[in-house]
Formats: sequence, C-alpha cells, structure tokens
Amino acid sequence: MHLLSMLKLIVKIFAVILTIAGVLIFYYYGYSSEKDHHLNIEYNSENEKPEKIKLQDYADKAKLYCKSKGYNPNECILIDMSLPSGKNRIFEYDMKNDSILSEGLVAHGSCNYNFLTNPKFSNVAGCGCTALGKYKIGNKYVGRFGTAYKLYGLDSSNSNAYKRNIVLHSYYLVPDKEPDPVPICNSLGCAMTSTNYLTILSKKIDASAKPVLLWIFD
Repeated sequence: MHLLSMLKLIVKIFAVILTIAGVLIFYYYGYSSEKDHHLNIEYNSENEKPEKIKLQDYADKAKLYCKSKGYNPNECILIDMSLPSGKNRIFEYDMKNDSILSEGLVAHGSCNYNFLTNPKFSNVAGCGCTALGKYKIGNKYVGRFGTAYKLYGLDSSNSNAYKRNIVLHSYYLVPDKEPDPVPICNSLGCAMTSTNYLTILSKKIDASAKPVLLWIFD
C-alpha cells in the first residue's frame, strides 16, 4: 500500500513537471513566433516610409523656398521621378496642412530614344530628357496638346526649360489610373499628365494669386 501511494505521488509529480514544461515551451515558441510576426509587420510597413519621408522633406524645402521667393505658400506640385512611371508620382501638396491634395501619373522624357523605361536627366537643348529642379509655373495657353503651362527653370539643372519649350501639359495616352508594373508613355522632356489630372491641377494653379512652384526630383 505504501509502494502504491509512492507510485501515485511520483506520477502526479511527473504530470506536474510535464505541464510546467509544456507551458514554458508554448510560451517561449508561441510568444516568440507572434512577436516575430508582429515585428515583420512593422518592418514591412516601414518599407513604405522612405517615399513619404522623401516627399515630406521636399515639401518642407519647398515651403521655405516659396516663403522666401514670394510663391504660393500654401500649395506646390512635387514630382518624384525615382518612382516607376506606372505609379502616381506627381503630387499636389498642401504645405499648410502637410498633406497630399491629389496625385496622378506623369511621363518623363524619352531622351530621343524610341522608349525609355527609366528616366535620364539633362538640361541640354534638344535632348528630349526631363530636367531636375524647381520650376515656376508660368502662363496658361492652348497649344498642340491643348491646355498647357509655361515652365521656367529656377536651378542650374533646368535653366534651359523655357528655351527648350518644356511645359506642363496633358496627353491622351497618359491614363488616369496606375497601370504599374506596366510603364506609361514618354514625353520629350515635358511634365505630361492625363487630361483629367491636368484639369484638377488647373483649378488650383488658375486660382492662385501667386506663382505656383513645381519641383521635379529623383
């Protein structure tokens, strides 16, 4: 009888040990797995931040520039040419509230190739390339592609913009929705959007009492 009691006690102790071990194993591996998964989610969301941080950085610089030069201090247009052409990369930016008012597709220059998937940049007359830098959006007119705006280069990197006839205009082959990973068509160096998106931009440009800044960066 004494032996039987001892065996039962040993079994109970062993069962308790197994239970504690099971709890510890579950806590370690299970919690670690959930923790790692949570960290992965956070890491993946971080991958989107560089684009937003970059846009914010240029918006902050644009705000200072516009204030010092007498440009519209509330809104500007930013173009991030480091993004694929099939993605929205022209942004109507509210500098007063640090927010994006609208976004759309914009073509880059072909540099006189039949087609150029990734942009190259040049300020040389006749090159057909996009030129990086800050632009003053000038007079509105109706040209070969309909409504367009003269662009004046404000930096050494785009100083020939006016002589090169670089303008902001629309083209019927630029879509309204992102086709990424399919690229959109090229321009000859102009900031070329869809017809509908230029209509959106026109409302703010035309209503502005002060010049509007357009900044193309990479």
